[in-house]
Amino acid sequence: MDAEHQEQRHQDKAIEAGDMGKTLEITAPPGKGAQQQAEGATKKQQAEDPESNQVKRRHATSNLEAATHLFKGSVGAGLFAMGDCYKNGGLVGATLLLPVIAVMCVHCERMLIRGSMLAVERTPGATFYDYPETVEKCFEYGPRPLRRMSRAMKLIVEMFLCVTQFGFCAIYFVFITENLYQVLKQNGIEISMSMTMLITLLPAMIPSLMTNLKYISPVSLLANVALLFGLIATLTIAFTNGPMPPISERHLFTGGSQLSLFFGTALFSYEGIALILPLRNSMKEPEQFSKRFGVLNVTMFCITALFIFTGFVSYTRWGEEVQGSITLNLVVEDVFSQVVKIVAAMGVFFGYPIQFFVMMKILWPPLKRSNSCAQKYPITMQVCLRFIMVMMTFCVALVVPQLNLFISLIGALCSTCLAFVIPVLIDFVTRAQVPKGLGHWTYLKNIVILAVAVLGIVAGTYQSIVDIVKEFN
Repeated sequence: MDAEHQEQRHQDKAIEAGDMGKTLEITAPPGKGAQQQAEGATKKQQAEDPESNQVKRRHATSNLEAATHLFKGSVGAGLFAMGDCYKNGGLVGATLLLPVIAVMCVHCERMLIRGSMLAVERTPGATFYDYPETVEKCFEYGPRPLRRMSRAMKLIVEMFLCVTQFGFCAIYFVFITENLYQVLKQNGIEISMSMTMLITLLPAMIPSLMTNLKYISPVSLLANVALLFGLIATLTIAFTNGPMPPISERHLFTGGSQLSLFFGTALFSYEGIALILPLRNSMKEPEQFSKRFGVLNVTMFCITALFIFTGFVSYTRWGEEVQGSITLNLVVEDVFSQVVKIVAAMGVFFGYPIQFFVMMKILWPPLKRSNSCAQKYPITMQVCLRFIMVMMTFCVALVVPQLNLFISLIGALCSTCLAFVIPVLIDFVTRAQVPKGLGHWTYLKNIVILAVAVLGIVAGTYQSIVDIVKEFN
């Protein structure tokens, strides 16, 4: 296998694991239980091949590059929803709870890393496992009654990853449409929201039908630049548009249904756990990833600080009128505000094909294996599947036009399971194999995390569905 083919294979693996930003070059291919002998031979061959090792070292990422990838993969449409997040959590309540959620996320990500490392150690020839494979292997090597669940657990994780990516794509349609609709209406173009969304369908459809990643990934950098510009410009307008209202006019704390919506939005914004394993494996010094002042802790601290700053400023400025995307609060009559809305919408639009590619990397392989027609006409069938999935995301976005409710629903249901529930189950399974591995502190800590997660899933999902039904009525 030549170096170019290896690199492309590694890039595809990184995208499958959920990279929402730039493609990551994974330095070692994943192990599969049925291919352990072949991979062991490959590993031995690479160890004897200086040129292969040189290629791996050349494509390994530095600490700064890994931090940049993690930052870009964790900051997206959820960042623009921080104003709505603060509206549901309160100025003080959200400021206190966001760091708590961040700490829980980081701790669960560390449990996922630990489980992956143990699975790799116990699998001869394996060098890397992504999220679904880690879950499968941990259950496969776990207590005997749980081993039968290994395949099912992998499918569950893949399903949640796929649903999360599907939700991202649908949310992108809503985000683009709402900003574009305001600008068109201000400039005398009177068309409905549905028609505006239909206009965005064709531009989103064309790049999403491409099956080769190298034609899609270059837009990632442009998307991130546009999003960053949109955020900075929006916050600048918020600061310069007259004196800020007094904090006494805003809710400091909330409760009940609002807190459940806050939890869903916050988890949606922090959802980057699928990036953790590919990022760590792509580094020149993987041990630097999860050190006390390593890539994970420092980057999550910066992300949390940015979320708090954005949410606090947005809610203080616009109060109960803050929208699901803070760009929607900009005065549309102002020309600069119109430019900001368009640029932010473009940033999200350029990110749509990447998010869609992640979803297809999950859906296409099992369909190809189980369908003879897909094996005979792979390109044609994949393009058809892509067309159907784009139309499905479009239809869901058309049916549920409220961006903030959509974000809360996806965050409460899927993001919570991926970020909290699955890592805790991995921790229980791996520690159960070690004598006295499950101490009282471990039990208490994991049960508390599970309780918070289940409460968030039930309350957040219920409240989001109730509010969506109200919108229909």
